[in-house]
Order: sequence, then structure tokens, then C-alpha cells
Amino acid sequence: MTRILILEDSKDCLDAVTVMVERVSAHVRAVPVNSLEEARAALEDQAQPPFQAFLLDINLDLDDSDDISGITFAREVRMRKEYTFTPIVMLTSLANMELTAYRELHCYQYLVKPYNEEDIQKLVGKLLFLSQQGETRDAYVIVKKDGINYKLFCKDIVCIKAVPRGVSFVLLKEEMKVLYLSIKQLLEKLPGDCFLQVHRMCVVNQDYIDYVDTVNGIISMKNGEQVEIGTTYKNELRRKLGI
Repeated sequence: MTRILILEDSKDCLDAVTVMVERVSAHVRAVPVNSLEEARAALEDQAQPPFQAFLLDINLDLDDSDDISGITFAREVRMRKEYTFTPIVMLTSLANMELTAYRELHCYQYLVKPYNEEDIQKLVGKLLFLSQQGETRDAYVIVKKDGINYKLFCKDIVCIKAVPRGVSFVLLKEEMKVLYLSIKQLLEKLPGDCFLQVHRMCVVNQDYIDYVDTVNGIISMKNGEQVEIGTTYKNELRRKLGI
């Protein structure tokens, strides 16, 4: 089920968009809210599964032309790890906010009022496709480099090494250094069934281990990388790998 939160201050418009959205497919469920407070409450509702998309009106106060509550909420959405890449669509008559929506919030699309049902149907069709694709996507970790969030798929990470002031991701095709991130912080994000710490300065992807030499304390990775095994990690390594 694709859950889409719709934030719109006009009750009539909210009802209309809700009907248009749910008419696209039986696999789509709209969650309509008409205030910033209701939107925040819906976002915090742990009893419900996460949203797969957000349709947000920017101006939620018709008496205040400078109101940008929808942008405020979009920023709050983007601050949550689980919604770093979730599509956000701005539904508004404030075309001058388009640059902010795209550059700062990485919005998926921007619809300027008045929009019609065909516009909504095409949009929701795309969101439904993205949601269905996302259900089968590979595990990933999100890291920030130079102010930009990067999604690194676990299947592309060979190992991770501690370097001065950060860590270095050894990927299949390149290396990426990320500052102000530690091995300890990464282990909290990485799936434990895939990654294994073998040294206080290194974590490896078990799928890329080619050979383990516990006598000399060396792990050979399938990409040719060689990793040292820390003395205190040998027993755990043997237990995990059954060697």
C-alpha cells in the first residue's frame, strides 16, 4: 500500500485532491491533513507505516501571503533519515518558491494551481511506480559529504576504513572519504548480517571476503584489497564466519 500525506489548508481542495489521488489505484491510500499541527502528528504516528510520498501546499494561511508553513514541514520531513529521499510534491500558487523547493528540499515535482485531475493522476501514477520499486530496493546507508546526502547501497561497499577525521568507503568502482563520521557511528546504521568489524579501524562486507588468514591476521577481499585483522576481533570473526 502506498501512503501519501496530503497537506492542504482548504477543506474543499483537500477533499478534491484526496478523491483524485485514491481514484488512481486501490493500492494508494491518501492521508489528508489541513494544518501544520495535523501534519506533524501524522508524521509522528508510530502505529502507522511510513509514507511513500508527500503532497504539500506551501501557504497554509490565506490571510498571510508570506506564510510558508508547507516549506517548514518539508524541511522537517527531510531532517528524518527515513524520508531523506521520499518524493515531496509542492501544490501551490506561489510559483516564486519553486527554486527553494527544488534546490533546498530536493522536491520531486512542483504543481502550480490550478491543476486538474489529469495532472494529479499522472503524478500519482509516477509516485506509485516509485513506491513499488522501493519495496524491493537493496539495503543502503545514507552519508553526508560536503553538505549533500549520498545513498550508498550496501552491495557496492567492499569495506570501510577509518582515516584521519573520518572514514573512507572502499566501493566497487571508487573510494569515498566522508569527514566527521566514525566506525562506531556507522555500525549503528549498517545491517549487522552483512558487515563485520575486523579491526578497530575497519569494517568489511562479508559478501566480498575472498580468503581469511587468521595465522597472519589478514583478510583478502575479492577486489584485491587486504585488511588487517585486529587481535581482539579474531574470536568474533571465527564465530561469525564459522572458521
